[in-house]
Amino acid sequence: MSNTYLTAEELSMRIKYDARTIRDQLKDAILLEGVHYIRPFGGRKILFIWESVEQLMLFGYSDVLPTK
Repeated sequence: MSNTYLTAEELSMRIKYDARTIRDQLKDAILLEGVHYIRPFGGRKILFIWESVEQLMLFGYSDVLPTK
């Protein structure tokens, strides 16, 4: 499967949230590292995985994460 990797600025244009909101509030609170975004090559840069973010927006966590 091929993934679409987006910067916060590119993601902000798709989901109509400010890039700063994505970086400061959604990252780590809503979006999970390794699921919705990655840090390629162990660096500081963050790339969001569009398909995972879109799935979360459409279906929520119930279809993504196991329930207790």
